[in-house]
Amino acid sequence: MTSQAALKPVAAAVSERDMANAIRALAMDSVQEANSGHPGMPMGMADVATVLFSRFITIDPSTPDWPDRDRFVLSAGHGSMLQYAMHYLLGYKDMPVEELQRFRQLGSRTAGHPEFGHALGIETTTGPLGQGISTAVGMALAERMLAARHGADLVDHFTYVIAGDGCLQEGISHEAIDLAGHLKLSRLIVFWDDNAISIDGPTSLSTSMDQPARFKAAGWHVQSVDGHDTEAVAAAIEAAQQSDRPSLIACRTVIGKGAPNLGGSEKTHGAPLGDAEIAATRENIGWAYAPFEVPDDILFAWREIAERGQAARHAWEQRLAASPRRQAFESAIAGKLPDAVFEALGAFRKEHVEKATKVATRKASEMALGAINAATELTVGGSADLTHSNLTITKGMDRIAPDDYAGRYIHYGIREHGMAAAMNGIALHGGFVPYGGTFLCFADYARGAMRLSALMGQRVVYVMTHDSIGLGEDGPTHQPVEHLAMLRATPNLNVFRPADIIETAECWELALKSENRPSVLVLSRQNLPMLRQAHSDPAYSDENRSSQGAYILREPAGRRAVTLIATGSEVEIAVAAAERLETEHGIAAAVVSMPCWELFEEQDAGTRKAVLGSAPRIAIEAAARLGWDRWIGDTGAFVGMAGFGASAPAPDLYRHFDITPEAVAAAALKLII
Repeated sequence: MTSQAALKPVAAAVSERDMANAIRALAMDSVQEANSGHPGMPMGMADVATVLFSRFITIDPSTPDWPDRDRFVLSAGHGSMLQYAMHYLLGYKDMPVEELQRFRQLGSRTAGHPEFGHALGIETTTGPLGQGISTAVGMALAERMLAARHGADLVDHFTYVIAGDGCLQEGISHEAIDLAGHLKLSRLIVFWDDNAISIDGPTSLSTSMDQPARFKAAGWHVQSVDGHDTEAVAAAIEAAQQSDRPSLIACRTVIGKGAPNLGGSEKTHGAPLGDAEIAATRENIGWAYAPFEVPDDILFAWREIAERGQAARHAWEQRLAASPRRQAFESAIAGKLPDAVFEALGAFRKEHVEKATKVATRKASEMALGAINAATELTVGGSADLTHSNLTITKGMDRIAPDDYAGRYIHYGIREHGMAAAMNGIALHGGFVPYGGTFLCFADYARGAMRLSALMGQRVVYVMTHDSIGLGEDGPTHQPVEHLAMLRATPNLNVFRPADIIETAECWELALKSENRPSVLVLSRQNLPMLRQAHSDPAYSDENRSSQGAYILREPAGRRAVTLIATGSEVEIAVAAAERLETEHGIAAAVVSMPCWELFEEQDAGTRKAVLGSAPRIAIEAAARLGWDRWIGDTGAFVGMAGFGASAPAPDLYRHFDITPEAVAAAALKLII
């Protein structure tokens, strides 16, 4: 194993204490200017951050996204001024001092919490506590997987995290550290800001956890240091880099370090220090400069870090240019899926239209994944201990294991939230397209990280099976009712609920092509007939009909009297109801399959009107009504769930809750007669 050698402090004439005090001053000045923010953590962790950046980290602010950079994640995102101050000091082109002066203001780069894509060098959005450390696990895993494929000459970097007490108290942290310890992710180094303070006061109000012991129990390398002793911090980082396990460095710090009256108090956590305390702090730390002023020698010392990183990037680029793996590596980092993937999916659809294949959409997903995974190595799969229920593994996918990262399938364990965050980290790191499975009802457990997938615009695919009361005997605890509404309410998230094997393949294609948003594939446990063949003319075309979100599956010969709109397993019910209305009552009913509300919403008004028509509408979905009135209007009807499910075989449940062709036909008659 290689490691990055510790360096001497960058400028002999400037001490690391001076460099850290620059962070303290900028943090307290920015929070004071905004009259909002969290000065305590940046002031307390300034010494640790300075040592990390001064002696160890390899980044290049002039090219902040070069692939072999070290990743830095500020998991304690409320302390964002720590990162913004360093970005100004390091010379990021989008972080002049004026941005610090506009901290937390509309339109500034310096948002209240670090946001991916909002400012250069922000590796992931943090703020919701626990997400940063958990996302970093995915980054560290991606680094090991990419190194296994392309070699240490091209992939050889660390993931560093600063986490606070809040991050470690959040339940997701346990999922993350357990997974990282099991997989021996030795390139992951976490600094715990052990200041014993939370918003309410001392952490002893709510916890007695021995955090180092917890990390040790999870298989981590653990050290404890005085976070204000720069040599002790440096020695701990050197030891962590040499470990064959992920590392925790518990840094005992004083929140608000330097503030003579408020330091060590919860009063510095989330409020400005005030003019008097700031003046006293300046005197206490020997900072005889005006607000937002940093002397040239200290600024130069920080800028030398950037120069060192630029030299490292140039050396890496020379290795890349000479590498026989260059083309494959660049293709992986670009994340561009080959045309062969979509050609394979087209052939798949044609084959199964001709066969009229009847399978559960979870099985259809597995079959489509077989074609996808055979056509590219960029996709990496996994499941939260439901592999053979979610059907997320395909032929030839070797498993990721401790010290063996060459495979493509990750056993995340029963850690839905940790899985989702890790997949965010894999996507953010680059080199792979991650997908992972669980039951739809456990979207509740993964929700925090799924929201960040959408907020950051990451191509993460959530395979969520057992999507309704159709899962049957497992009962209401496992039968999702409100989950579709919750997911559909999330901006920048495509929720696909395909009706058959053809729509499933189409939705997979759309998910893979959606490079700037995540997707959820909502899939059935029960078998569903292939509907496209029987009600399409021609039966097959190259057109991806799911791409506009909704389309007319069955159009009656005469003028529509009613439009039946359904998703997933209920499209079959809508078709049967339309046939019943026609044969028994002479009523012309159209059937609209709506696999993706979000894509349909993006269509122009004319397209939506042509699909939905002007006749009365009925929606059919074995879930809650919430949201459906957008499509059926004030006079429309809904056939679905009004409460939680029950434990019974699926056919019995559909009859019990009156989600049947007969019920749909009765609702139609009531609307139009």
